[in-house]
Amino acid sequence: QVQVVESGGGLVQAGGSLRLSCAASGRFFSTYGMGWFRQAPGKEREFVGGISTSGGGTYYADSVKGRFAISRDNAKNTVYLQMNSLKPEDTAVYYCAAGSTVEAVRRGTKYWGQGTQVTVSS
Repeated sequence: QVQVVESGGGLVQAGGSLRLSCAASGRFFSTYGMGWFRQAPGKEREFVGGISTSGGGTYYADSVKGRFAISRDNAKNTVYLQMNSLKPEDTAVYYCAAGSTVEAVRRGTKYWGQGTQVTVSS
């Protein structure tokens, strides 16, 4: 099993940047595909992006492609979501998730964090 905890959310002005972190427990972090999701008020949870076990593969939703970047440090059991050129529509609770592969994370997984709030002001 793996447990994940997000951090780094906050309030930022449009055009600004934030970096979210997702710290994972467990000895086998490097065997998990990782993903980021977000959920805005009144909307369904949305897949933001994911990263493969080695970090060699990254995948992004069209809405964030070119602005967001996902990376991981397997030595630190941590995944990062670097968010640049933030827009008010990026405002949401951001969640980290783990699964056997990124596709497994995208389809649905039982390993979720509690979320961290990101608010982008105009």
